[in-house]
Amino acid sequence: MAANETGTAETRSEAEWRRSLTPEQFRILREHCTERAGTSPLNHEARSGTFACAGCGQPLFASGTKFDSGTGWPSFFAPLDGAVETQTDRSFFMTRTEVHCARCHGHLGHVFDDGPAPTGLRYCMNGGAMRFEPEG
Repeated sequence: MAANETGTAETRSEAEWRRSLTPEQFRILREHCTERAGTSPLNHEARSGTFACAGCGQPLFASGTKFDSGTGWPSFFAPLDGAVETQTDRSFFMTRTEVHCARCHGHLGHVFDDGPAPTGLRYCMNGGAMRFEPEG
């Protein structure tokens, strides 16, 4: 199934997701896993552009909102309007706010309230859940 470019919710069968994603992307996006800290090349991506969902291509974060949080995961202080949704995650005996793609509902990471101005938020994302699209 091709990526949905209409902005509406996208659904695929598990088999379709497995065929369209790498094993690591499937593990993160569909099974809600987390990559090891410091393993994503997107941690060091500093060019102008957009970070998009690796599952469906939905633009998620503008490069101007990325910052070095020192956590080992790509971090942003704000998503693009309507790009992500959140829900309560009570796994691992703690309560956190999970962030997922608004289009395909793939797991991206978590959001915390210890980020920089202007939002005070830190969207701590799995680099394997995204791809970078350089400007131009």
